[in-house]
Amino acid sequence: MPAQKESASVRPLPFSPRPVALSATLAVNEAIARKRREGRRVLPLGFGEAGIPIHPALTRELGAAAGKGAYGPVAGSAALRAAAAGYWARRGLPTDPSTVVAGPGSKPLLYALLTALGGDVVVPAPSWVTYAAQTSLVGAEPIRVATPPGEGGVPSPALLADAVVRARARGRDVRAVVVTLPDNPTGTIASEDTVRRLCAVAREQDLVVISDEIYRDLVHEPGRTAPSPARHAPERTVVTTALSKSLAAGGWRLGVARLPDGPFGRALRDSLLGVASEIWSSAPAPMQHAAAYALAEPPELVEHVDRSRRLHAAITGAVADRFAAAGARVARPEAAFYVYPDFGPVRDALRANHGVRTAGELTHLLLERYAVGVLPGSSFGDAPASLRMRVAPSLLYGEDDEQRLAALASPAPASLPWIAAALDRLGDVLADLSEPVNAGQPALT
Repeated sequence: MPAQKESASVRPLPFSPRPVALSATLAVNEAIARKRREGRRVLPLGFGEAGIPIHPALTRELGAAAGKGAYGPVAGSAALRAAAAGYWARRGLPTDPSTVVAGPGSKPLLYALLTALGGDVVVPAPSWVTYAAQTSLVGAEPIRVATPPGEGGVPSPALLADAVVRARARGRDVRAVVVTLPDNPTGTIASEDTVRRLCAVAREQDLVVISDEIYRDLVHEPGRTAPSPARHAPERTVVTTALSKSLAAGGWRLGVARLPDGPFGRALRDSLLGVASEIWSSAPAPMQHAAAYALAEPPELVEHVDRSRRLHAAITGAVADRFAAAGARVARPEAAFYVYPDFGPVRDALRANHGVRTAGELTHLLLERYAVGVLPGSSFGDAPASLRMRVAPSLLYGEDDEQRLAALASPAPASLPWIAAALDRLGDVLADLSEPVNAGQPALT
């Protein structure tokens, strides 16, 4: 039937949809795509994608399970939960498969956990954009607590207790604290002592610790590990991980959570499964099969992760050097594939030359004038006047899988022509930032 014409008596709805902004990390990716459609030569340094090809063995396992169409258990298949338990046991966290819950990515798992726990959540400042955003989405309040100098991902234990006490004094119900080990956005690792002290505060203040350890296998220094709160406060710590970073399977969407053992953990599991049953029913069966293979850590995947770790270390180090040469203060990246430079030391020059006063203005300038896509620190919880930004160099590894595989195999990936050209362009852009803008002189593009 043809659509009926709108009647004059039809009234507009008396409400609007709830305003929810697009995640900053995804928004910058779309902004970079727009610049490319305009014909600009873009440096894509905003999106946190691992930038390496999927290993053929994972593709093989996914293909072998492509015909699996049944829903399966809400918590995940027995094979997947056993593989995840083994993965954590090899990292010093003995795990019963009954405490493992799988979901379609670690982001949905985090949202389901926050829903199950209820209450407000302490998040590090700075921290990954999703922690605060999801806390707000479930109707709670994110309470930002600064991280110790040089130790990203963990709220300062010295400030945590005071923040919780103050929040509760104004009627807030604070129940959890989120940590990231290693950290996104800074690429640093909190010390064992900081994690131990944070766990002591969590016990004193009756907080659940949600430990996002998705970058755990991408510590740059061989033999070094990131500390886990589950070793110091096992009765109250939830650990999450996924395939999206170490194995670059972000689009496959599969994550796992390790819940505490004991009465609280069992009650949390029941609640989490109830939430999951109403949101995703069960993670995709073919992906569960591939993830079980991955979490069992066959030698070819262990080697693949090790090569990617070395590549991330080499390129983040080279990028950090370019920012330091431009006058920024930069903590040396220790894990993952992020750099978090601070242009505070050249604030006066940026204001005089470009009228820049905030990180948002600085990153807007970088995108619009120079076609360099990065994210302002304010997206991660920094004060707007801060001049910090998150830089993700992992999409510089190559335009296609041939180049990316060459980068993985190279003992000196920063010297490969396509990566060296990107690094040189970044250096030129950063140098141009500090040069006075002369009338009639075209900006570097």
